[in-house]
Amino acid sequence: MHSDGVPVALAERVQVMDVLRGVALFGVFLVNLVSFGGVDLMATEQQLLSLPTAPVDFALQDVIEWLFVDKANTLFAFLFGLGFYLQMQRLEARGADFERLYRRRLWVLLGIGAIQMFFIWTWDILHLYALAGFVLLAMRRVANRDLLAIGIICALGGRTLQKTLAEFTHLATWTGTSSGYDEASVLARQQLSASGDYLGIVQNFFDWAVIDYLSSGLIVGWLLYALGRFLIGAWVGRHGWIARAREFLPQWKSLAGWSLPLGLMLEGAATLLNDASWVPDWEHREFAAGMTHLFALPVLALGYVSAVVALFHSPRGARLLAPFAWVGRMALTNYLTQSLVIGFVLFGVGPGLALAGRVGTCTLAGIVVLAYTLQVVFSRWWLGRFAYGPAEWLWRALTYGKRPAWRLA
Repeated sequence: MHSDGVPVALAERVQVMDVLRGVALFGVFLVNLVSFGGVDLMATEQQLLSLPTAPVDFALQDVIEWLFVDKANTLFAFLFGLGFYLQMQRLEARGADFERLYRRRLWVLLGIGAIQMFFIWTWDILHLYALAGFVLLAMRRVANRDLLAIGIICALGGRTLQKTLAEFTHLATWTGTSSGYDEASVLARQQLSASGDYLGIVQNFFDWAVIDYLSSGLIVGWLLYALGRFLIGAWVGRHGWIARAREFLPQWKSLAGWSLPLGLMLEGAATLLNDASWVPDWEHREFAAGMTHLFALPVLALGYVSAVVALFHSPRGARLLAPFAWVGRMALTNYLTQSLVIGFVLFGVGPGLALAGRVGTCTLAGIVVLAYTLQVVFSRWWLGRFAYGPAEWLWRALTYGKRPAWRLA
């Protein structure tokens, strides 16, 4: 990258970060489609219980909660903070105006996120990442120790605030409107879907976002949660532990050796406390499950990162993980495409399948595997001909104020 702000060359990419992004994107895709097609969102409990696959569906749901829920988005946010620091380091080393360029980058991301949230996918995360990115930009000179401490406090405090606001904010009751999670709301969304009423769905999700996400203050908890993981990622980036991962390979292997099994064990306990019918019930069971999850989450996320880094730096591991790198290099394009797939599967707009309430977790997980495989194939084909994914090219063009070369020489 030159001082005029030309985007980084392929040779300068940290390839293990692309792999990690690809792994995170699979987890995010799986959690989003399964969750949004699940109980209280786009299906009722009775509808899912009446499916012939119901026992296996609910068992698989527990497995997904154990392995992916909160872990995939934690990894994705961590990589955003890590990428922020690496971009800052490269730009400032070459005399570019990092603050001006990165602020423009965030404004573009905020615009893409707003369009995504209100017109395509109401659970969009891009707008939140842009908002948290502005705070991260303002904190880029904070000392290492303070950066880590604030990151941990925001991540843990933001998660706790989310739970508190979700449980004790009763704006829907005060205004006499639906919370959006009751059976009547689910059936109303299914009816809009069956009729193919796109504008009605947009209005329904807009009202839901205002009540459940914005007016309730839940956005603040999510913002702090994202910011905390950004700061931890930036802290890791400052130490070069990912960018120079080969130098720290013994440490990464050691981390994987204890954090992955410990995280899986702790998160397994939290999942059992939450969902297992055979676990004895007591007054503080829900609190115990929440605290176990809160502690297990960073340990398991660390286990995933360290295991991927260690595996990537072996010959067989690099070949095994290469498909994830293709998806990760086009992370924005693939994330936006996943949102379209979710809409196509769950809603009846245009050629949409309107499967919400008619299929369970097993079918939805199978769709994710198939769609992600197609993304791998498409990403590999595209990157063999073009330097950037379509959305990445647009993001860079709007950020740098010039059209970057698209086709490979």
